[in-house]
Amino acid sequence: MNLRILITGGAGFIGSHVAELLLEQGHDVAVLDDLSSGTKDNLPAGVPVHVADICDRSAVQGIFQQVRPDGVCHQAAQMSVSRSVREPGFDAQTNILGLINVLEGAAAVGAKRITFASSGGVLYGDVDKPAPENAPCSPVSPYGISKWAGEKYLEFFANEHGLSAVALRYSNVYGPRQSPHGEAGVVAIFCRKMLAGEPCLIHGDGGCVRDYVYVGDVARANALALTCPLDSPFTPFNIGTAVGTDVKQLELALRQEFARATGRSAPEPVFGPPRAGDLKSNLICPDAAAAKLGWRSEVDLRKGLPKTFASFAACG
Repeated sequence: MNLRILITGGAGFIGSHVAELLLEQGHDVAVLDDLSSGTKDNLPAGVPVHVADICDRSAVQGIFQQVRPDGVCHQAAQMSVSRSVREPGFDAQTNILGLINVLEGAAAVGAKRITFASSGGVLYGDVDKPAPENAPCSPVSPYGISKWAGEKYLEFFANEHGLSAVALRYSNVYGPRQSPHGEAGVVAIFCRKMLAGEPCLIHGDGGCVRDYVYVGDVARANALALTCPLDSPFTPFNIGTAVGTDVKQLELALRQEFARATGRSAPEPVFGPPRAGDLKSNLICPDAAAAKLGWRSEVDLRKGLPKTFASFAACG
């Protein structure tokens, strides 16, 4: 069935991949984005882009009235853990109040389904085994707290307004178009550093373990979550691989890919102080998404890192 989908943050890293996939599947796609980190160049030609900040309630309501989507894919967010520690008010304004504006807009036009970019990478706190969705949520940063609060608002709106809502708890997403600027997105940051001939900066001892999931797999999870039948008004799903990789291992794998692709050696990494809010270990279990959505990650790091590095190398 052809659906009209509004993607917030759709000109950004994850949102633009979701847009491409939904268009390939025959859906009508529109984007709401303030273009603070995304760009229209990430999107296929012809996709309508409504430029607005999700914190601007009036603008958001107007766009929803104009687009009148059947479904909403909410990707727009403040996504830096360390910035949330420094600026908790900014984080809450974007990730909580901005979300409420989007939920109100969706409810006002009778949207049927909304997917929300949550974060399994921060909700469960430090865990050394893959956490399922029913594991206790123990966020330690304002970013994690705002994502947890966002899920609670999502559940409220689902029950109060008849929405069908899905929280996709991403692990660490990487891939082409990820921004190498700022503090989030270690794979993109390392790719840019190596291509510039600079050493990668590893915070702390490099032993922080993360679950890295490829952006194409994440886009597929969003498409399934927007269209699959569900038996509950609100459902959370972990979107990850359950495979842990520490930062030193990741940097070495990228350095080896750099050597293979360029025939040159990248500088050895340098180490700096740990960042506030960073977890030591985080892994998530994706079994529920496999059972209910038919989703599993298909691109592991051995395939995903070369694809990602090649995309950055092609951009110069």
